Amino acid sequence: MTHNGRRSGPIEHGFPHLETVRASVTALFRRLSADGIRAYDAPVAPADAAFPASEDLYPGAHRVASAMVRALRLPDARLIVGFRAMEEAATVELTAGPEYFVEVNDRFRVHRRDLAAALSHEVTHVLLHRLGLRFPATADNEILTDTAAAYLGAGWLLLDAYREDELTHQKLGYLTPEEFGYVLARRGRFLGGEDLSAWFTSPQAYEAYVRGRARADRDLRRAPLAAAGAAERLRYAAARRAGAAPPGAAYGFEEHPAGPRVRFPCPVCGQHLRLPVRRGPVRARCGLCRTVLDCDT
Repeated sequence: MTHNGRRSGPIEHGFPHLETVRASVTALFRRLSADGIRAYDAPVAPADAAFPASEDLYPGAHRVASAMVRALRLPDARLIVGFRAMEEAATVELTAGPEYFVEVNDRFRVHRRDLAAALSHEVTHVLLHRLGLRFPATADNEILTDTAAAYLGAGWLLLDAYREDELTHQKLGYLTPEEFGYVLARRGRFLGGEDLSAWFTSPQAYEAYVRGRARADRDLRRAPLAAAGAAERLRYAAARRAGAAPPGAAYGFEEHPAGPRVRFPCPVCGQHLRLPVRRGPVRARCGLCRTVLDCDT
């Protein structure tokens, strides 16, 4: 099986894939567990991703590939890197292993600073292949791969490869820059405050990260979470009285023999929680990521 890196084209912005991104985060937690994801707390370091022009091409490419393999905790995998003219950034042959053949675009022979970013996507394909984790649709599976790369500490390089100014027009991966920022912000929150944006070399990447982080912060202020703003609380109270959520709401109401319940996604892992509807504060613990949430249902 071959997986292709994203072809170049107009740079899309905003959050068009957000629901698939959120589903991807939930799928990672379900497959790896909270402790399993915490094992990826050591992201790819800038020094490991660096590929100076003075370094020999093939030994350097294999050194960078090995850094990706280590970061994604695939110690028994070996990547053979080759270069050829192609439309895609990179492709990988998914086999039983332990050797995997990755072909990358010839332009990375010269534009070496982004080779690690291209490889991070392909090595994540290998990881997900080994985990047996994939979505049915090819497009959704590519979103899953980018999300996993970013959430597990390698994909910050994909966002840093985003540059859009008078001289440069480049983005790698299938997520928008803002969606990469959203995933990195969620990773940082889960790991207790990690901020990989300090490593960015691209000003546009940092700006996209800030926009993504703001969207991730909004997840923490959605009803019935206690941190929801006053207007959101009023809308939720009206929906609670009516027993029906307004269109587009993140929550919904369900009947239960013990009384109505509200169903809503955990803002950390996306697992759906169900709590009794009542007035006043309540604390809930997500069974998947084990986050304790302050709610007002």
